[in-house]
Amino acid sequence: PEVKKFVAWDYVVFAALFLVCASIGVFFAVKERKKKTSKEFLVGGKQMTCGPIAFSLTTSFMSAVTVLGTPSEVYRYGASFVLFFLSYALVIIFTAELFLPVFYRSGITSTYEYLELRFNKIVRLAATLIYILQTILYTGIVVYAPSLALNQVTGFDLWGSVVATGIVCTFYCTLGGLKAVVWTDAFQMIVMVVGFMTVLIRGTTLNGGSIKVWEDAYEGSRLNIFDFDVDPLRRHTFWTIVIGGTFTWLGLYGVNQSTIQRCISCKSEKHAKLALYLNLLGLWTVLVCAVFCGLVMYSHYKSCDPWTADFISAPDQLMPYFVMDIFSSMPGVPGLFVACAFSGTLSTVAASINALATVTFEDLVKKGFPNLSETMSTWISKGLCILYGILCTSMAAAASLLGGVVQASLSIHGMCGGPMLGLFTLGIVFPCANWKGAIGGLLAGIALAFWAGTGSFIYPAPPTKSIPLQLSTLNCTLANSTEALTTAAPMVAPDRSLLADTWYSLSYLYFSAVGCLVCAIAGLLISFVTVLIKPVCNLFCFWSERLKTFLWCGVKHDSQEVDFEKNLPKVIANKTGTDDTFKNNINKGNKCQFAGYNPEENSYTN
Repeated sequence: PEVKKFVAWDYVVFAALFLVCASIGVFFAVKERKKKTSKEFLVGGKQMTCGPIAFSLTTSFMSAVTVLGTPSEVYRYGASFVLFFLSYALVIIFTAELFLPVFYRSGITSTYEYLELRFNKIVRLAATLIYILQTILYTGIVVYAPSLALNQVTGFDLWGSVVATGIVCTFYCTLGGLKAVVWTDAFQMIVMVVGFMTVLIRGTTLNGGSIKVWEDAYEGSRLNIFDFDVDPLRRHTFWTIVIGGTFTWLGLYGVNQSTIQRCISCKSEKHAKLALYLNLLGLWTVLVCAVFCGLVMYSHYKSCDPWTADFISAPDQLMPYFVMDIFSSMPGVPGLFVACAFSGTLSTVAASINALATVTFEDLVKKGFPNLSETMSTWISKGLCILYGILCTSMAAAASLLGGVVQASLSIHGMCGGPMLGLFTLGIVFPCANWKGAIGGLLAGIALAFWAGTGSFIYPAPPTKSIPLQLSTLNCTLANSTEALTTAAPMVAPDRSLLADTWYSLSYLYFSAVGCLVCAIAGLLISFVTVLIKPVCNLFCFWSERLKTFLWCGVKHDSQEVDFEKNLPKVIANKTGTDDTFKNNINKGNKCQFAGYNPEENSYTN
């Protein structure tokens, strides 16, 4: 189990990554120093092209969680993870054709502005706060997990890498804004693919070529990809990955501020859609690289599993251990892989910081201080980048309690992203939904998704549902014993309740689907109840017009739509010297006569 630690050349290669990223931030800070508007800082002046945006999207969501977690998943559970190939395709099609056109044509900066336009400011505020919580939690995992894995295998300092990641990301986000984030992501995408390909080529060569790797994977049952079992409690099947994975990633892509912010920074809607479809090619490339790395790793350790043999303490350390093993005679190459892992981390953290700053500024700061100057707005945006950089780095300390990086990250996105997806779906797909249905549905979706997610964390699913494949230590000397062994299923407490073996054992990929569907269904039911409540209220509250109106929940059932264009000439006929400004003011003044308009909240309820 003796594996070499980092040497000087590894640190040089790794430091070069951080230096290039920081330099890009400085470059855009100098280049764009005369453009001081908050719009330029937060969305790049809406002049970006599809190429760098596509690279940026791929790198941000293929973080170190993918670099370290996916090969480990394939090594332990098999190559069924490759079915995300289908999930990604469905997600990109829905995002590009359903959600993106609505956001792009609305001319908004924050996706949650749409919720105020569609519902009201209460819905917008609730969604904003949930997004902030979700993103800070996820970013903590993205920062901490790779740092811990690399620390325990390579000897790379844990808190040194955590703090360095936070400082560098905050630095180039604050200086260069969205343009720095996008172009840095494009560079990091190249580093990530080069790192993966280096590991694949070296690992395949050492293990007898690609045919031998494929044969070992087949003999070890790692190629049993298509499992059509419909049991929703099974961790990974065809249905959980394709259906559950689509809901989970649609919450990430379709309505996530980090994604939409970069799409709407494109110079046209056509460029934004093209960026998404090009990004799909990037997602497929990284996914295939990660899956094949897992198969190569299994071929290498098929008769001496380092995890079972206690050479490492967690499955997420398998990939860095493998890299240090096969490149022990090649100084500097392990540093390239660490740069590959941290490229994903840097891109995700930077995108999160930029998106959090945008959402906070647009949805909270501008609401409280609507008359800020452009210079002050830009400085506040930069201050928010620094604040969220510190918060996300600090949150890394709490991430050690959340288990495996892939499952933990997708669980958080499922529990928060699913209800948010349901909320936006209510607004875009169902015109009959009102703001009370939106709030009620969001709360119901969040409650149910968090109930399932928290329960699964406390009561992990029994091994019969997760079914890790067999791993052997036949040909290695164990750390504490000379006896060979094979993996055994972990012991399960006998006093598990029925709820623990059913609801809490639901596949983590279904958390998003549960949250989305519950939010949409509950939202529609509440909307119908608040709209159809009029006959009951009129029957029991006939003596009080004020009470009837109050119990109608803000829906103005007795309002009549007014054709202003037909009635306006009669009004203007009584005025002299009327111009277009007066006509517009008439229209604004009579807004409240449309059905469902709430003048106090300046929004429509249905």
